[in-house]
Formats: sequence, structure tokens, C-alpha cells
Amino acid sequence: MRARATARFRLQVPRLALRHRLSVLSGGVSRPAPWRRRPISFLCYVLSVSTLRPLAKRVALYRSFPTRLLSRAWGRLNGVELPTWLRKPVYSLYIWTFGVNMQEAAVEDLHHYRNLGEFFRRRLKPAVRPLCASSCLISPADGRILHFGKVKNSEVEQVKGVTYSLENFLGPQRKRGNDSSSFKDLLLSNPDNDLFHVVVYLAPGDYHCFHSPTDWRVELRRHFPGSLMSVNPGVARLVKELFCLNERVVLTGQWQHGFFSLTAVGATNVGSIKINFDQELQTNAPRYRKGSFYDRSYVAPDDQVLVGAGEGGVALQLGAGEGGVALQRGVAVGEFNLGSTIVLLFEAPRDFSFSLQSGQRIRVGEGLGSL
Repeated sequence: MRARATARFRLQVPRLALRHRLSVLSGGVSRPAPWRRRPISFLCYVLSVSTLRPLAKRVALYRSFPTRLLSRAWGRLNGVELPTWLRKPVYSLYIWTFGVNMQEAAVEDLHHYRNLGEFFRRRLKPAVRPLCASSCLISPADGRILHFGKVKNSEVEQVKGVTYSLENFLGPQRKRGNDSSSFKDLLLSNPDNDLFHVVVYLAPGDYHCFHSPTDWRVELRRHFPGSLMSVNPGVARLVKELFCLNERVVLTGQWQHGFFSLTAVGATNVGSIKINFDQELQTNAPRYRKGSFYDRSYVAPDDQVLVGAGEGGVALQLGAGEGGVALQRGVAVGEFNLGSTIVLLFEAPRDFSFSLQSGQRIRVGEGLGSL
């Protein structure tokens, strides 16, 4: 018995000593730490395994939703005429929820708007959006600046840290007779220039028309049928190449410094993108297939700019006008049926500088930058 007690004492002493040392190092009694105090490495493991995997599954599930069908249904709902007595309560709730400024509306009387669609597409008073005289480029829409800057490596930032392919976004372009090393170089008419971009996000409470940011000539309209996922910045951080997956209408042409494009990106409940000078355009139509694009040229056949074909083929229609559609600075170009996104891509001298901050609010006519 005495031998067993001695052996047990010898086994316990090192354990007690070890516990004492750990207690000294930790500044207290050594106890099993609860899950809230476990090491950061374990927390990272939990996040990566338990959170990121379900998140990836949720993103994949979200991408599989029939957003086109839902947007068509929402479009029909928007067209339902509301009883006069119901209009003010419904619109007032929307105004309160999204912070709509009805004092800027051309018609402030809420009873005037027969349905939600008319209310979303409300016009503004002429004097509330003056054009900046000191800037060569003005904002095409009311909204928030998501990102801006130079295009690098033919990649464009969707939101900070998330990029998408410029070629996938715009589709094939005309070759200029030189063996360019990148897709970006195909767009530049002057090797001394650079390519810039601006992304403007329109929230549901914003004015939904978009305007011409400068004097330019539209040569081609390219319609990409696609998904209609939300373009909210939170979603844009999760879905890679969201702007390339969503339905969009790309207007490309020339301005005083070379290549210029304005792209209206559709989103959930934005099944309708309207271009004022192109009545043949129909977006979110069942007859259009994802993975294809459909072009309409506004220049004469001899000046045609289309080269190549997208997956699923290209339907080309030639429009009238030898030099394309001339748009003046500030003129209304089109409209969304709800909030969405405008992406500007343009060629300019390398000393072009933006007068913007990421995340800032901006309105139609305010300056984007200057030379």
C-alpha cells in the first residue's frame, strides 16, 4: 500500500507542477477555456468550415433562382392600376422606406401615378439637375459610386476586391489592324491614352432615368440576355462576375477622345431596360437565350463595327444613320423599371483625373472628372 501511494504521488507531482506553471503563465488558475475564449485559429477554422461552405451553397442556390420569371411577374404587378384611395398610402410607404425626395418630382401629387411602374419612372423638374460646366464628363444617373479608376489587365472592379473580365462584359470588338497584347488595347484608338471606368449603383429610391454623360456618338447596341440577380453591393461582393451574368444593354461608340461605352445592367425586378431612341429593344423576353448576345448597329453597313460572334450566335440589325446616334451631354438616354447599375468605360488621355470618392452619393449632371 505504501509503494502504491508513493507511485501515485510521483505521478501526480509533475501534473501539479505543470498545472502550476500554466497557471503562472496565464495569470490564473488553469481551466478548460469555454468556446468563446478559444484560439483565433480555431475560430477561423469554424468560420471557414461552418460558414463559408454554406455561404457558397447559398450563392449557388441564389444563382439558380428563376429571377427572370420573377422579374416578369413583378413587371406585370407594377402595371396593375391602383384604386385612387390606395395610391397615397402605398406610395407613401415606399417613400418612407427608401427615402424618396418627392419635392424634386415633376408631379408631386401621388394620386397622379396610376401604378407602381409610373411612380418608379417619375420625371424630375427641369431645374433640379443642373449640368456641371467645369467637367468634361458628368454623372449619367442618380446613385452611389461603387468604384472608379483605370482599367488594369483588362479586368474591371465590380466592387472593391472583386473583378470581372472586360471581354466577357463587352463582348468581341473590332480589330484595329494591330496585334494587341490585351483586350483593352483593342478598344484604344490612341496608344498614348488609357481606359477608365465608373460604376454607379441606383438604389430603389433613386431617380430611375439615365442620361448621356458627354457629347458622343452611339454606333452599336449590344443586348446580353442573362440572369436578373440583385446588384446590391452586398450581393456584388459574393457573386463573381455578377455584371457579366446579369442581363445588360451595352451602348458603344466614340467621343472626342476615342472609345466610349455606357452599359445599363439589369437586376432583380428590373426586367425592363428602355433605350429612348431604340424602340425595337426588348429586355427580359422569353425568346432570348442566356449565353448569347444580340446587336443592332446604328451606322451604315460600310462602317459596321461588329466583328465575331458570341456563344449562341448574334442577331444583327442595321439601323438608319451613317454616323450613328448623336447624343448631347445631359440628354435622357433611357430608364430602368427599378434601381440597378450604370457602368461607364471610356478612353481618355492618361492625365484624366476623377473628382470622386468611393461610396459617395452623386446625382445626374454632377462632374465625374476632368482633364
